[in-house]
Amino acid sequence: MTRLNTLTAIGAFALAAIVGATTASAFKGEDLVGEAAVSLDQARVIALKAVPGTIADEELEKESGGSGLRYTFDIQADNATHEVGVDAKTGAILESSVEGPNAD
Repeated sequence: MTRLNTLTAIGAFALAAIVGATTASAFKGEDLVGEAAVSLDQARVIALKAVPGTIADEELEKESGGSGLRYTFDIQADNATHEVGVDAKTGAILESSVEGPNAD
C-alpha cells in the first residue's frame, strides 16, 4: 500500500469513527426522523454553514413555521450560544439567533 493510500484509509477510518460516534447517540426527537427529508448529518452541515462553531445540543421537533418539522441546534461560537433552526423537510434555515446574556 502506498503512503497516500495508507493516509487515505486512515482518514476514512477516522471520519467513519467520528460520524459513527456522533450518529450512534440518541437525540431528542429521534422518533421523528422518519418524517424528515433532510438527515441529521445534512442538517448539521447546513446549521454549521450558517454559524460556524461547535454543536452543543441538537433536537428534532414539531414546531410552527416552515414545514412544521425542524432540527434545532445550539452552536457555541464567538463566546455565545447561537440557536439555529433547520427545516427538516426542505433544509431551509428557519432561525438563527443568539441566546443568553450576549443576545443584544
